Amino acid sequence: MTAVQTSAEQIGAEQAGATSGQDQYPAGALVVVRDEEWLVRSSMPTSEDGTRIEVTGVSEFVRDQEAVFFSGLDRIELLDPGATRLVMDDSPNYRRSRLFLEAVLRRTALPQSERRLALADSFLMDPLPYQRRPAQLALSGANLRPRLLIADVVGLGKTLEIGLTLAELIRRGRGERILVVTPQHVLEQFQHELWTRFAIPLVRLDSVGIERIQREIPAGRNPFTSFKRVIVSIDTLKNTDQYQHHLEQIRWDAVVIDESHNLINRGSLRNQLARTLAPRTDALILASATPHNGDARSFAELIRLLDPVAIRDPENYRAADIEHLFIRRTKISPEVREQMKGQWADRGPSRSVHCPATPAEERIFEELAAVWLPGDGGTSVSAVPLFPYTLLKSFLSSPAALRSTVSARIRTLEKKEDQRSAEAELAALHRLSELAAGLTEADSAKFAALVRLLREEIGVGPASETRVVVFSERVQTLEWLAGVLPAALGFRGRAARDCVRVMHGGLSDEQQMDRVEEFGLADTPVRVLLTGDVASEGVNLHRQCHQLVHYDVPWSLIRIEQRNGRIDRYGQAHPPEFRALILTSEVEGAKDDTVVAERLLEREDEAHRSLGTAEAVTGLYRAEAEERSLIQDLLRGRTVDESLDTPRSGADGPDAGLDDFLADFFGSVDATAETAEIPGADGGDESAPAGTPSSADRDDASPVLPRLFDSTAHFVDEALREVYPDARDRLELDRDQQSGLISFRPPAELVHRLKALPSDYLREQRLRERLLVTFNRRLAEHSLQRARQSSTSSWPEISLLTDLHPVVDWLTDKVLVGLGRQEAPMITANVAEPVYLVQGVYSNKLGRPTVVKWMGVSWREAAGEGLAVDDMVTLLRRAGIGPAMANKRGYRDPEPLRAGLPRVLETAEAFLNAHRDAWDEPLRRPVEEYKLRLGAWEQPTLGGERTRERLADLADSLLTTGRPLLRVLAVLVPDTETDTTRGNGDGTRPVSLSDPSSAAFRHSPPLAAL
Repeated sequence: MTAVQTSAEQIGAEQAGATSGQDQYPAGALVVVRDEEWLVRSSMPTSEDGTRIEVTGVSEFVRDQEAVFFSGLDRIELLDPGATRLVMDDSPNYRRSRLFLEAVLRRTALPQSERRLALADSFLMDPLPYQRRPAQLALSGANLRPRLLIADVVGLGKTLEIGLTLAELIRRGRGERILVVTPQHVLEQFQHELWTRFAIPLVRLDSVGIERIQREIPAGRNPFTSFKRVIVSIDTLKNTDQYQHHLEQIRWDAVVIDESHNLINRGSLRNQLARTLAPRTDALILASATPHNGDARSFAELIRLLDPVAIRDPENYRAADIEHLFIRRTKISPEVREQMKGQWADRGPSRSVHCPATPAEERIFEELAAVWLPGDGGTSVSAVPLFPYTLLKSFLSSPAALRSTVSARIRTLEKKEDQRSAEAELAALHRLSELAAGLTEADSAKFAALVRLLREEIGVGPASETRVVVFSERVQTLEWLAGVLPAALGFRGRAARDCVRVMHGGLSDEQQMDRVEEFGLADTPVRVLLTGDVASEGVNLHRQCHQLVHYDVPWSLIRIEQRNGRIDRYGQAHPPEFRALILTSEVEGAKDDTVVAERLLEREDEAHRSLGTAEAVTGLYRAEAEERSLIQDLLRGRTVDESLDTPRSGADGPDAGLDDFLADFFGSVDATAETAEIPGADGGDESAPAGTPSSADRDDASPVLPRLFDSTAHFVDEALREVYPDARDRLELDRDQQSGLISFRPPAELVHRLKALPSDYLREQRLRERLLVTFNRRLAEHSLQRARQSSTSSWPEISLLTDLHPVVDWLTDKVLVGLGRQEAPMITANVAEPVYLVQGVYSNKLGRPTVVKWMGVSWREAAGEGLAVDDMVTLLRRAGIGPAMANKRGYRDPEPLRAGLPRVLETAEAFLNAHRDAWDEPLRRPVEEYKLRLGAWEQPTLGGERTRERLADLADSLLTTGRPLLRVLAVLVPDTETDTTRGNGDGTRPVSLSDPSSAAFRHSPPLAAL
């Protein structure tokens, strides 16, 4: 036995077992466990049981079954590349071999060193570069792990930005286990967007979903182990101790927390939840349009969830310290403004609708001005300074709200032990109660104005499709309006019950989601959504509506902006129109809506047009803080403008400017942003005929993804022909060549995979019986828009086939197992000598690939040297591998080729080792920089030192370790009918790795045998 053979067999032996004391099982590899073959989907080391690998069954007995194995508990055999069996491929045009190679390319996770976006143009979204920037930042290496806060203002498309980031993580093998946490009223909306746009299915664990799971799984079992990708409301998780325990037992690849400003208050249940999840996930994406509460320490707490060492001093830091973790744009940011032309109609002005008070309302204004809010230094009857303004705001909302506030205060005072101290206030409350008791809609100037506005200006009525959203802060106002508004608008009978819907925080999560969905469907009878500010965060109300009315106005610029953002957002086809009902009074000293509400509306509109957001006007960054500060200033005799323009704490001392550091950062985001071109940014030609490759499918448009097929559509088409040659009968497959619609009955193994899709989607579209899919984006978008017109289901019947779609995933696996255990095909090609196609993968301690190389390797026996190139795709094309190649089905003796395997494997490993340091450099540099920051991090506490040690270990675990894993994929053999010295008769010569002029790929110098 030669030294070369001995060395190569050692490679195989070490690779089949533990490599340098570490088990490595890259995604896409075949393993044998319990005498069955399995395809590795993901792997992760554990502290006790070795490497945890998630697999899908390949051999007949376990086919398509999902399982989890641990290398410390089971013998997991990674197949020895030296034992690869070479087989002939008798399929037409070597279809089976080409599909197999393409499937391996698709199934292999992109390495961590790949920073470019791979899938940006393949989804159902517009090609807007600004929406790709968060994903670019997450993958840039600027941060040790993919962790960032997406803080774009309301309406820019944060859900799309999150979806694209998750898709890129999935393609890199870093998104198998995903947890999305949102407010309960946007659960379905978020789930809907991620599936319809990106083909990322999330199992919704709302109150109903958790009850269903608990019935299906054994008692005491962790519900989060039953599903790999989950969406759940933050309120569900934070209010139940048992979920805290379950979450502590799970490690996630990616966690998304929407509306993350709710996490800031340290010690709160939501903050505790975030602190539980943050160290138990690789990627962490936080999203909030209002991430700052005006306190530098609180914001530092939010940033430290992403990176504990990013901020050394939580009371003294600047934008530069966190720019790698934070991205923020407004509608007027240059990149957004330029890219959004034609995609988002400009908003109209906020228009005040003056409503002169009725006589009954004037009497209440007189009482409030004389007794509760007297001017000229008068004293209020209430001992609680802020309560008179609570009373005023209730009255400015509606008679129903006023009655509720008065009654609640009377009950509170009557419970006091010292009744005499409250006698005057009680008497005043009873007078107000008498004045408000008999008020009806006929006594409400706002109600009369609302009816006129809806009927005459906006055009809401029984014969109209127009819709409007009406906001009010008070539940009593919403419920009162729901009772009297339908009849006033002319609706009768059943139409009166169906035309109005009410939404507020007192409804269950299911009820809130139903209200949002119903309002967004075009053919439902609802015309008016009466909602509280529960709908001001994250809810899309713009699908069928561009009219918004503030029945009462919140005393906060942030809240006004959030409300307006429900219809003023990306995708709005019509100019959003805002109106506010302004109750006016002629009573001297009356604080009507012109005093506060109207001026706030004007200031919000000014800020939006000049700054892109009103968030930083007051420097308080929270709606509650804005309102409290404004009322306190009003008590001091200041006007609204004086209050808004008052410098806040920290502006005059040694920390001057600290509270405004975000303003500096907002400005720097656009100024310093990288503007590197993204491959395939044109997004494809939706007007092209069905089946025409999009830019995302053309290899020249996406150099990140090595591909043999010019489009995913062609791959799927060929895969169906190979796997199901009788698909028309067996799958009842039907294809409309003109539209690009593909319809078929899913086989049992595909139905099994569909269980991860939303349950109501499966049920409503009857997906277990028939699937409708397409590669035509225009058709998929039309189906999505049609679903929004339907009261039957908001789920589209036709889904876009992306690289992440379960159908593509299923066919890829079917192709991979088409060859027998550890078989590699022999392909007659335009080569001068046998060329072995070898995959080489370096991994880190976490089992993730750091370097992936696709090589062509040959061994020149006479010279005793091996040659290798690392551009397999170019090699294959130059060698004539493609759909037009002929398969002559000539007999080849595999034995001489098999005998060359040991030398080929050694050549491949030597080539990888020669270039490893250069390939590792993009990974080493950010790790070294992070460890320098970690060393300078001052944390004297024991907990801080433990965190430092944990993060140092994490940094080291990201670097390449051990020897590469090798896999022989195929062998290109020369055509015996071709004279390799004279060429092919068409002016081309057979490809030889020793001849640099014969192919446009990178060569290595000859590697002599050791």
